[in-house]
Amino acid sequence: MAEVEQTVATSPDRIWAVLADGWTYSDWVVGTAHIRDVDPHFPQPGSRIHHKAGPWPLSLRDSTLVVDHDPPRSLHLRPRMWPLGEADVRITLTELAPERTRITLTEDFHAGPLRWARTKLNDLALHRRNRESLRRLADLAEHGRS
Repeated sequence: MAEVEQTVATSPDRIWAVLADGWTYSDWVVGTAHIRDVDPHFPQPGSRIHHKAGPWPLSLRDSTLVVDHDPPRSLHLRPRMWPLGEADVRITLTELAPERTRITLTEDFHAGPLRWARTKLNDLALHRRNRESLRRLADLAEHGRS
């Protein structure tokens, strides 16, 4: 399992605005190559982001399901990357002070071959990827789209 945190100089509402816009996921989720579609009621539980992940020509077409949410405090996602498997991702926003928020991102493999192949090396790769994803999310929340 990989858990990373980052403190951001903005409010939970501004971060939530980025999280609630499914079209931004390819801007901040490392490894997401293209957003193909976003369900109209995203980020309501049961809605999905339809994406491509990975480099061409090996990219996979799949989706990410919203399992649960508590705006603007938490979002629970289940990204699919079949035939590799599924992940379980939880994003938690904790207000530390006005305009200061801690983002915690926890990811673990939920199903499929990646779940069975858990190693310290996989955890290290997830930590690095998720640290970069949080850096990008923070940049979008603090400064908007470039």
